[in-house]
Amino acid sequence: MIPWADDRARQWTFAAAGLLAVFSLTATLTYVTENPVYLVPIVLVVASGALVWVRPAWAAPVAACGAGIAAGWSAELSTLWPTVAALVFVSVAEERADTPWMGWAGGLVGATLSLILTSSASAAPFLGTFLGGVLGLLLRSRTRTERLEGEAEELRGQAAWLEQRTSVARELHDVVGHHVTAMVVQAEAGQVGGDPTETLRKIGDLGRTALKELDSLVVHLRDPEAPLTVSAPPRLLDIDELLAEPLRRAGVEVDVRIQDELTLDEVDVLTVYRVAQEALTNVARHARARHAWVELTRGDDSLRLRVSDDGVGPPTERARGSGLLGIEERVTARGGTVELVGRPGGGAILDVTVPVAPVGTP
Repeated sequence: MIPWADDRARQWTFAAAGLLAVFSLTATLTYVTENPVYLVPIVLVVASGALVWVRPAWAAPVAACGAGIAAGWSAELSTLWPTVAALVFVSVAEERADTPWMGWAGGLVGATLSLILTSSASAAPFLGTFLGGVLGLLLRSRTRTERLEGEAEELRGQAAWLEQRTSVARELHDVVGHHVTAMVVQAEAGQVGGDPTETLRKIGDLGRTALKELDSLVVHLRDPEAPLTVSAPPRLLDIDELLAEPLRRAGVEVDVRIQDELTLDEVDVLTVYRVAQEALTNVARHARARHAWVELTRGDDSLRLRVSDDGVGPPTERARGSGLLGIEERVTARGGTVELVGRPGGGAILDVTVPVAPVGTP
């Protein structure tokens, strides 16, 4: 769909071409007093212009025929060459083919016949054909460029929408899914033993946190301009104090080792936290492990997070929409790498590397 601005530009240029043809034909009427037969091309050209107005779908061939008629008489009627230019312009601009030829053919055939069939030799019809054809090509180029820009803008909007949808789906899976998993773990641990009141309190706390995070995601869905945030930015210490706690209550021993004095920005911390969150959630859901290890270290220009367990090992195939795919999307968006392999002696190792600014970079 051509934008309205392009439609107006097209209307203005066609109106200018129509006025040029009207002035040209009006001036040509002075020749009729010399020879009434000159009224024939004027009538035919006017009829072709009227047909173009009434049947826009026929514009290219009809305008090309009108240009041929005007060009054929323009050697004797010198004031007709602007009409040739106007009709060739309309034909070239309106032709649906990728390479317009009707307007050029009509003008050139008529101009050539004017040289052959009349005693007068004039370059005016060739000039009119060339001028009208070039202007028609310029309008086509402008229209096509604007249309491509509009389509590109639409595709960019669709890509942004898909990226937003993927981000929300990933956050929904990571945040809400983790809290729900933790609630299930707490409930199962409460069935085995422990204080039921304390277990219910913890489940309630987890449920309220999940609802807060869900509300934040819903706000972003309703208003894409709203920032996609969580209620409380995580800390690296939360990996040990919050993420590992549900597994420990379920009887899984979790060792968390975080390199001392790590200097990371909020984006790096959130990336590492979310990856660790999903990895530990997968351990709770699927690994059937007794022991899990989380290790976070930093090199000069990269972070390395290793989450391993002594459970059943990595899955043979990854289901669409699984947490592993979410981890890959999150890490590859930062230019990092993800590797999931079996652990010697049983279990799985998730090895994630994320590039970060070198130490000391402002």
